[in-house]
Amino acid sequence: MSSATALYTPQVLALATSLARYPLGDGLPLSGSARSPTCGSTIELGLHCDTDGQIDRIGLRAHACAIGQAAAAIFVEAAKGKDDSKIRQAYDALEAWLAGGDLPDWPGIDAIAAARDFPARHGAILLAWRAALVALEGAR
Repeated sequence: MSSATALYTPQVLALATSLARYPLGDGLPLSGSARSPTCGSTIELGLHCDTDGQIDRIGLRAHACAIGQAAAAIFVEAAKGKDDSKIRQAYDALEAWLAGGDLPDWPGIDAIAAARDFPARHGAILLAWRAALVALEGAR
């Protein structure tokens, strides 16, 4: 099995295509974007938070590789109900994992675990969390 085959599994490709369920549209007052300096991938993200500051709606537009899109789908599927501190903790854990630490405790992240061995994909993996942090900063 080639390294590309190990990276772009059917699960990763299914996650990447699932982003169509989360369109970026009106009614999402908090917005953020992020760009990977490594590969140029980008994500634009819109959020709505409830009165407790927890994410309750998300939409996004991704111009990224399948790994970046899959990571964004993993983010979206587990971000609801989380506030800015939980997103920050997850982002920090992802950075530590990409630097050689333990796999973060974020539901579904194991689907892209093989991508850690591809440093050119690291920036794309972090995009959704970065964009969310930018958006949540606007809520303060």
